[in-house]
Amino acid sequence: MTQELWTAVDNYLVNNLVSPEESLDAAVRASDDAGLPSIQVSPPQGKFLYMLAKIQGAKRILEIGTLGGYSTIWMARALPDDGRLITMEIDPRHADVARTNIDRADLSAKVEILVGNALDLLPELEVRNESPFDLTFIDADKASIPAYFESALRMSRAGSLILVDNVVREGAVIDENSEDASVKGVRRLNEMIAADPRVTATVLQTVGIKGYDGLAIALVT
Repeated sequence: MTQELWTAVDNYLVNNLVSPEESLDAAVRASDDAGLPSIQVSPPQGKFLYMLAKIQGAKRILEIGTLGGYSTIWMARALPDDGRLITMEIDPRHADVARTNIDRADLSAKVEILVGNALDLLPELEVRNESPFDLTFIDADKASIPAYFESALRMSRAGSLILVDNVVREGAVIDENSEDASVKGVRRLNEMIAADPRVTATVLQTVGIKGYDGLAIALVT
């Protein structure tokens, strides 16, 4: 099994099941042109986020890690007319690109971009009483995801979903002696979730255009 095969299958799935959408394609092009790292979710993963938000009947979504707004657009498209998505991005330049992309997709009325370190922004958001969120998507630095998850959990309700991307790390997650901060962050998250009676969770391993990784899905009980 090779990256070439995973990519070919992803392309097949995109051509057959993920309808082309100019605002999404334009968001990827604009992000590439601006020199942003190409680490956004893949199109099938983006549609999966959209479908989860729809299944959830989400009216309030929290995203930690905006990048160029690709996943933001997918999830915001699932919101009802009175829905709201708050997304956090640490890099002002990335946030500017995302803002343009979201505006092009005609979703600015539903999306608020907060710029800064999420470790600082999340406590402020809790004070703002914006919660509960029906769905939270965490796709930011992995060393900090235990703290992100704790904040998201406080701002959730019974039945909310919390998703965390990139939690398999090409299999490195099983290395208990790893000194990699991202691996250590993911392992700590798994330990927290396993010991927390407020959530039930699983991890789906994934392959595709973005390589080998995984997505954690936690249901707040």
